[in-house]
Amino acid sequence: MAKSKSVYVCSECGAQTPQWMGRCPACGKFGTLVEEIAEPAPAAKKEKRERSAAAARPVPLSQVREEAVRRVSSGIAELDTVLGGGIVPGSLVLIGGDPGIGKSTLLTEVAAHLSEHEKVLYVSAEESCSQVKMRCARLGLNSKDLLLLNETCLEDIEEAIGEEKFVVIDSIQAVYTSQLSSAAGSVGQVRECAGKLQRIAKGRGITFFIVGHVTKEGALAGPKVLEHIMDTVLYFEGEKEENYKILRSYKNRFGSVQEVGVFEMTGEGIFGVSDYAGIFLSESRGEAAGSCVTPSETGNRCMMVELQTLLAKTAYGLPRRMPLGIDYNKLVLLIAVLEKRCGIPFYNQDVYLNAMGGIRLNEPSVDLAVCAALAGGFKNIPIDKYTAVFGEVGLTGEVRGVTFAEKRVSECIKMGFKRVIFPAKNFKSVKKFEDKIELVPVQYVYQMIKKLFPAEDRE
Repeated sequence: MAKSKSVYVCSECGAQTPQWMGRCPACGKFGTLVEEIAEPAPAAKKEKRERSAAAARPVPLSQVREEAVRRVSSGIAELDTVLGGGIVPGSLVLIGGDPGIGKSTLLTEVAAHLSEHEKVLYVSAEESCSQVKMRCARLGLNSKDLLLLNETCLEDIEEAIGEEKFVVIDSIQAVYTSQLSSAAGSVGQVRECAGKLQRIAKGRGITFFIVGHVTKEGALAGPKVLEHIMDTVLYFEGEKEENYKILRSYKNRFGSVQEVGVFEMTGEGIFGVSDYAGIFLSESRGEAAGSCVTPSETGNRCMMVELQTLLAKTAYGLPRRMPLGIDYNKLVLLIAVLEKRCGIPFYNQDVYLNAMGGIRLNEPSVDLAVCAALAGGFKNIPIDKYTAVFGEVGLTGEVRGVTFAEKRVSECIKMGFKRVIFPAKNFKSVKKFEDKIELVPVQYVYQMIKKLFPAEDRE
């Protein structure tokens, strides 16, 4: 079998060159030439073209047979939730994250659980089999149907796959194909290896768990097409020094992309956390000014998250705005609303905002809670620890209705809160909870401030 030839294609303009060059001769861009396999298309015969055309006829939607997909549990409830209810057979799941955050540990536990019912192949391209064995011993895992393979060549990995229904590739940046001459981890190698793994998964019904490294900016290393090929893309977030990690879904063809899983890293392994009160809520909330609790909807779950703010007199001409977990532009917008519609000046104040637990809140329902925390920090008056706030804020200072209001109020009752401030437009849907919690509907931001700080307003 003759070795296939490769060409270098510019990712900007598509020009081809027979050898690598630092600068594209067509568009003049630097570092855009990527190696690709050049396979000449053989001349097809007329009768073959006629048969292929007949096989590619469109089928009416009513005649398409629906196939029932049975999801498989990974053994970790939090991971199943992020995946949308379990593992879909024949899918490709990409898990990215910083080095040492727990990607290999998580997949080792998943592989050991799946091997109790099916044969699982763990391909370690960066560690030896003995090193993987040491990790399994530390985690207390042992299974005769968990097969280990230390290999980096994709063709050899494909030959080694037999009856296994689940394969773990750790990591995609260390695997290479012999059809390309470039080094492992290059753009061409990652793209070609991911494409071959996709064909294997869809053709043979094998589920692949693929580990991907991230760059210094936190993005997945390699070409963007790597994420397009995958069925599910998950990111591990968190600091190495912290025990709690967050697994977030950025792409999921079989479920919601708003799901978040919380994990705790210990010496015995990584475990899912179902009680979020100790992570996203501080024990001393309600004692210091500038904090407020809001019910945040993430996928199919609702979690109570505390927002903390700190105001400090600026030492420079331009005050600083530093949010963590909240979009910067949203914070600036809400500060402008408080200044214009509520008369609270922030022009000489540095504003720091943090969402507890390292979670990111992107939904608009947190706007009113941010305004409440900022107002409490400016007035230096603590908000009651059993008060929750949610609602979207418009530029006119109005409080707009949000989705899942009934679910948010129900979560507040479950967590022991006694009062909730929410948009007046959602009052009808939550009126049935009047006997369980104090409902405070508001139409404008200044009304919310009067409800939270009545004594300050009288003065």
